[in-house]
Order: sequence, then C-alpha cells, then structure tokens
Amino acid sequence: MGTTPQTPSSSGGGLQPNIAALLGYLIWILAIVWLVVEPYSKNRFVRFHAFQAIGLVVAIIALNIGSVILSIILAFIPYIGPIFAMLLWPVVWLAIFGLWIFLMYKAYNNEMWKLPVIGDFAEKQAG
Repeated sequence: MGTTPQTPSSSGGGLQPNIAALLGYLIWILAIVWLVVEPYSKNRFVRFHAFQAIGLVVAIIALNIGSVILSIILAFIPYIGPIFAMLLWPVVWLAIFGLWIFLMYKAYNNEMWKLPVIGDFAEKQAG
C-alpha cells in the first residue's frame, strides 16, 4: 500500500568544487566552512579559493580602515579634500566589486587565478 521513500544517490554528494569555490567568494563565511568540512577541506582547488576569499576580505577591511583615516585627513584640506574623497572612493569600491565578480567567474570556470600577494599566500596554504 505505501511507497518506500527514495534514498538520495550517493554519487559523491555535495557541491561541485567550482560551485563551492564561487560560493566562498559570494558568502565569505562559507570560505571558512569549506576549510573545515569534508570533502572540501581535502580539495586543493576549493582550499585555494577559500584562502584567497578570506585574504580578500581581510584586505578589504584594511582598505576600509585606511580609507576612513585618509578621509579624515582629507577633510581638513579645503575644497580639494572633499572633492577628492567623493571621486576616489566610489572608483575604489567599484574596482573592488569588479575584482570580486571576476574572481567568482574564474572560480566558476575552474581556474586558479591568483591575486598578487593574497594569491601566493592562498597557494601556500592550499598546497
């Protein structure tokens, strides 16, 4: 009379490595999770992108702190300071957004594209 429930197939389970790497950039907390949870913690590709995503977040936080300090300094320069700050920070944040999208694209295409300093660190930690 009743039907037996279907059991999920165990064909490796989980996400594909490129999707896991992309999600590590999109939701950076997942990058930390991927370093702990198997099978992602054993996959060099996922580990590389997880470390690079974490390094990028740390660099963005440092850049944000530096931009606040520089904005405070620039506020004391009449006319030039506020104009400079109004033009510079949107361009910087747009560049960061573009880099973030680019890294997600590279991860999705199974490429290990390295950022200049952060990428070297990520490669050492992943390997």
